[in-house]
Amino acid sequence: MQLLYNFGIRLYGLLLRIAAMFNPKAKLWIAGRKNWRIRLLKQQEKVTNCFWFHCASLGEFEQGRPLMEALKSAYPDTPLLITFFSPSGYENKKRYPLADHICYLPLDTPSNARYFINTIRPKAVFFIKYEFWNNMLSEVHKSRIPLYAVAGNFRPEQKFFTKKNPFYTSALRTFNHLFVQNEKSKDLLKSVGLENVSVCGDTRYDRVWQNAQSRRNANHTPNEVVEDFIQQEKVLVLGSSWAVEHEILLPLVNADKIEEKVIIAPHEVDSKSLKALENHITVPNFRYSHHEDYAHKEHKRVLIIDTIGMLANTYATGTYAYIGGAFGKGLHNILEPAVFGLPVIFGPNFSKFPEAQEFIDHGIGFSIKNAEEFMSAREFILTNHKTLEAKIKAFMQSKLGATQMILNQLKEDLN
Repeated sequence: MQLLYNFGIRLYGLLLRIAAMFNPKAKLWIAGRKNWRIRLLKQQEKVTNCFWFHCASLGEFEQGRPLMEALKSAYPDTPLLITFFSPSGYENKKRYPLADHICYLPLDTPSNARYFINTIRPKAVFFIKYEFWNNMLSEVHKSRIPLYAVAGNFRPEQKFFTKKNPFYTSALRTFNHLFVQNEKSKDLLKSVGLENVSVCGDTRYDRVWQNAQSRRNANHTPNEVVEDFIQQEKVLVLGSSWAVEHEILLPLVNADKIEEKVIIAPHEVDSKSLKALENHITVPNFRYSHHEDYAHKEHKRVLIIDTIGMLANTYATGTYAYIGGAFGKGLHNILEPAVFGLPVIFGPNFSKFPEAQEFIDHGIGFSIKNAEEFMSAREFILTNHKTLEAKIKAFMQSKLGATQMILNQLKEDLN
């Protein structure tokens, strides 16, 4: 089975090289790993004996960030190394100031894993939420380096639990401890013989709470462009929305069935996607990057946020939010709007995101399949807005503390 895995990894790398000729993301994936051994060796002195965090992409980085910062505060002399698998994570966070070095995770071949671990010799290793690269984890384990899974979320349909071959659970057995989000994950791991598991919750709650608190403590200056647009009216924020969701929601905006102001922060902000979005909007609208061209922003109905990094704080100006992704393969972050007291609406495909079901169970999140269901959820939210706002903030506060629980365990282990 290991031979088949290694063959599959090399085939995957070959296919990405071919795809890089046509696909910009694959091109970044390949270019980011070019001469990685030479570049890592140049950083060896800086990162030896580090805390190494691996994040698949941007969402996992935000999930691991509270623990990175807590460890950096507790162990200021220990370097911090962050690796990413996806270009969307690396390109967005390659200048994160707390890290001593940030790079791509090399392709998971046995020789790459040995070279990587022997070069950095980490003090402890943290894999965030998911991605279990067998060769890399095996090399960490053989080197007797403490290895932790953070904010793990496991589902019955995963190969660890559906396949009888021990190869699939061998990656899980390399971990010294698995910190998981919920009891369901713990029970699944127990079913395959793993007892070194703790339920700590989701560290993203700590992260979004930190962001909201820092915004308040800094006496955050309102964004004049957004404030001029809103004019104290009710606001729907479409966060990380995709074309399929625009096709459902924008006809409602164009027909004045959604009467409130609308702020759209689409997931895709390339020129082609933005142009397609604008073509779907028939009511007065403008792009944030072009705001200087508009003297009377209060007369516009739709503001398109086409600037990266604004969305999390833009939620603070909203009344409720629609979060994109769940008409496709994955739901984007519903915690960012909720921390500001916003009820959230999202699509039907959220089975991989336990927080979505929790939101539904607590009556603060609403899954929809079509425009009619959206309008029903919208009416309920606007009718009960003040009650929902208080309920959401109380719920979010009740979910804090995962980072501290993990840190307490790590201090025992590391000391």
